[in-house]
Amino acid sequence: MALVAGTKRLATNGIEGASRDARLLMAHVLDISPDRLTLVMPDTMTETAFLAFEAAIDRRILREPVSHILGRRQFYGREFIVTPDVLDPRPETETLIAEALSRPFNSVLDLGVGSGAILLTLLAEQPLAKGLGTDASQAALDAADRNAQAFGLGGRARFQQADWFEGVDGTFELIVSNPPYIAADEMAGLEPELNHEPRMALTDEADGLSAYRAIAAGARAHLAPRGRILMEIGPTQGAAVSDLLLEQGFKGVRVLCDLDGRDRVVCAQVPNPHPRNVGK
Repeated sequence: MALVAGTKRLATNGIEGASRDARLLMAHVLDISPDRLTLVMPDTMTETAFLAFEAAIDRRILREPVSHILGRRQFYGREFIVTPDVLDPRPETETLIAEALSRPFNSVLDLGVGSGAILLTLLAEQPLAKGLGTDASQAALDAADRNAQAFGLGGRARFQQADWFEGVDGTFELIVSNPPYIAADEMAGLEPELNHEPRMALTDEADGLSAYRAIAAGARAHLAPRGRILMEIGPTQGAAVSDLLLEQGFKGVRVLCDLDGRDRVVCAQVPNPHPRNVGK
């Protein structure tokens, strides 16, 4: 059986979750839901489907992420188009989503928007909000726009090619970002799958904090009164990123953990404006 053979090939080549990956790839080439595989297993595969499955297994053995082979990835209950030009949406980023949605907002700026997973999820969950996503990569912006159109959010989401705040006008009630936070000297130790993702979305080619310095320095000029900022971080960066925000006068700086108990998000707020003197 092709599925059994494919699973064995993946396992032999050291792929964790070989059975899960093989089922996803088989369902993909058959164009059915994975939960329907059991129903069609007795059927004979066409030669076209068999060759497509074998090619998908070959790609996975080369450590290409399953999401890239499928061209999509589930995130916060929605299926996003993903390409090699964007960072693969990951479950730990849902920590940022949950915190962002803990208070209402009408406007949001997503710096380094990538696939649009953060921005578009927030807009879908906050029906009255509008947002702007920026990215240095036009290919990433194209992917984000495709997702916006697929979710019917094209009228509420705008995209702009920019290096962080460069060329961004106006203020927002919420700023979010999942910037490149891996230090250059850490890249060699990463899982091979990450070699298939855009390097510029993973590392700043320095100490992993360059993006946070730029974002912290420019955020207050682009935040409305009482506005919030939320940034995803690497698990060892909580203190350093918190200090950057405190140096810029942010209040209520907190570090949030993901479901695995690792530091994952730093959040802060613009200080409340001083009340005006009355009767003087």
